[in-house]
Amino acid sequence: MSAESFLQAVRERRSIYSISGESPVSDDKIVEIVKEAVKHTPSAFNSQSARVLVLLGEQHHKLWDIVKDILRTIVKEEQFAATEQKVNSFRSGHGSVVFFEDMSVIEGLQAQFPSYQDHFPNWSQQSSGMLQYVIWTALESEGLGATLQHYNPLIDEKVKSTWNLPESWKLIAQMPFGKPTAPAGDKEFKPVEDRVKLAK
Repeated sequence: MSAESFLQAVRERRSIYSISGESPVSDDKIVEIVKEAVKHTPSAFNSQSARVLVLLGEQHHKLWDIVKDILRTIVKEEQFAATEQKVNSFRSGHGSVVFFEDMSVIEGLQAQFPSYQDHFPNWSQQSSGMLQYVIWTALESEGLGATLQHYNPLIDEKVKSTWNLPESWKLIAQMPFGKPTAPAGDKEFKPVEDRVKLAK
């Protein structure tokens, strides 16, 4: 792959909010993408602390029903219709990738390397961000649209109990995806010359 073909995929990755339950690729392909991304995305000290839950079909619907039920208890009744519409737009997708970091790994590194203990949580978040981006871009390259959502910590305990996940898994983000039904909106860019400097 050339740098240009890679950067083309980078340019084409956008937040797609209008998605359907269809998918142009098989579920097996989606799971393969996630596995390859988890395997090859870098992490500090090769910690490999990322954990991912792939939800498809009814399991995906269950996640967004959990989000909706919890939000119903905290959002004012007169404002809930808009909230429900937003959550339903995520639920209408084909699946969700749910991102976690295993804090037992992070804490182990903190104990092993006390000089860096304050940095490991930040490095963990950086690695998770890279993983999210890799999966997001790879899904887009297969014709799927996605967004990144953050309903944690509201849903953390319910998600763990529903899918019987270890207590050490810290929820980071949720990525609903599906076949795009509308393009992304226009995006404005600040001058890149103000953001990148060549040292002389």
